[in-house]
Formats: sequence, C-alpha cells, structure tokens
Amino acid sequence: MDGVVVDSNGAHRETWILFNRRYGLETTEAMLEFMYGRRNDEIVRGFFGEDLPDAEVAARGAAKEQLFRETMAGKVEEHLTAGLLEFLERHRAGPMAVASNAEPANVNFILDQAGLRPYFRAVVDGHQVERPKPYPDIYLRAAELLRTRPADCLVFEDSHSGVKAALAAGMRVAGISSTHAELPGAAVVVDDFLDPRLETWMKAQTRAA
Repeated sequence: MDGVVVDSNGAHRETWILFNRRYGLETTEAMLEFMYGRRNDEIVRGFFGEDLPDAEVAARGAAKEQLFRETMAGKVEEHLTAGLLEFLERHRAGPMAVASNAEPANVNFILDQAGLRPYFRAVVDGHQVERPKPYPDIYLRAAELLRTRPADCLVFEDSHSGVKAALAAGMRVAGISSTHAELPGAAVVVDDFLDPRLETWMKAQTRAA
C-alpha cells in the first residue's frame, strides 16, 4: 500500500521525525531508511530499544500512526500513485488484494479516504499474520483469500523487504521506484502505473501462466 497505492513516504518520514522528538530522539537518515517495508513493532523497537514492553511498543506505534493520519487527512487522493485509478479500473474484473505491513487503521484510512476499497476482494494488514514482510506470510494469506495459486499472483512492491516476501511466496514482482531506484528480484521496475512497460510485462506473464 504505502509506496505503491499511495506515495506516503514523505508523510511517514515527517511524522516519525515529529513523533520521535516527543521522546527526545532525533531521527537520522539511517533510521528513516530502516523503516521502509517494516511493521511498526519492528520500527519502534529499532528506534527505542528491544527491551521496550509489548504494550508500550503498541502504544507508541498507534500514536505515531494517529499523527500520520492527521497529517494525511483530506490529502490521500492527491497522493495516489500516478495512473493508479486508471490501472485499477482496467483490471477491476480480476482478483486484486492489498497486502501491507501497515497498521489496520492506516489501511482502512487510505482505502476509505480514496474510495479504493471496492477494487479489492481481499485486504490483509500486518497484524493478520504472525510474521511480517520479508517473510511470505502476508502474500500467501492474500493468495488464499483470493483463491489464487501463489504462482499465478503478480505483486507490486516498492521496498526491498516486500520484494523478498513476494519472491519467497513464489510470486512474480513488478517494482515501483517510489522508495528505491533499484529493487533486486523485481522483473520490471517502473516509476508509476503510467509506464507502458507495466502492461506489456503483465500481458507476457498472462501468456506464460
């Protein structure tokens, strides 16, 4: 979702910086790079220490994401990845899912604010599986809900951990370069959903299936 459906990286960076200052923690560029593609419990422990109690980890993660939603309120549509709506409309007859490490409240917020929910037959967030990306669990669960073989699934990813998760699930990957210019393991990497190479690649995968 983040970095693929919506270009939210800037908002997440901004809110992590503001949130961490509540605890006297200045956020480095390395810390911001660390957050990409990770679930919140991993990020919070990475920033504040592994010995933080589970309840406090959850509370800090929830508070940060509340700040993110406040920052993005009323702005989600303008941050959708270029060409996304047209892409979803072209492929709405096929089984599509959102599989994100994001908090459930954030997933619901993005899908509902932008009116995207009707396009997706399944929605899997980072708390519906035991192991987040880069483990394959979240993508295998999405395939199960779509009643589709993993080998028949095409995944769109912007993060290194997401690409690893999709490949580990036995799926084929198209990279969106909103977060990283290079995504090792992705069969094709494009800037957004306007790039004609994306449709060409998808048609080739359909013929090969």
